[in-house]
Amino acid sequence: MELTIYLAGEIHSDWRAKLKEQAESLPYKLHFTGPMENHSRSDDIGEEILGEQPNAIFKDDAASAFNNLRTQVLLQKSDLVIALFGEQYKQWNTAMDASAALTMNKPLILIRPEKLHHALKELSRKATVTVETPEQALKAVSYIFETE
Repeated sequence: MELTIYLAGEIHSDWRAKLKEQAESLPYKLHFTGPMENHSRSDDIGEEILGEQPNAIFKDDAASAFNNLRTQVLLQKSDLVIALFGEQYKQWNTAMDASAALTMNKPLILIRPEKLHHALKELSRKATVTVETPEQALKAVSYIFETE
């Protein structure tokens, strides 16, 4: 069995790379996908496809259309979503991706540090599982593969 896991969460740290590296040592195959991690490409994709926009608002709207397309397709193709809420950045896109996953009935592992317990209490109750670290999320995925 192979799982496709969408990694939702901030793109400014290396949490995805660390999780993927840890997953390489597991005795089963995990395929990871997620949002565009190149921030400039994500911001500029609308103009790259549609051409120059008249102002920053139109540029953002154009980019968001293509980023939403990408996210929707990749979320729908995933078997599971892991959504990391870190303490440093505002997490609007993470919240949107987690909510979309729930709407699609995708199993959701929410990574939420204790500091964010109150702010994310409702989303945590809707998630399939809530953990505090990426390592715990990977252990939860590993449990899926256990037979004894």
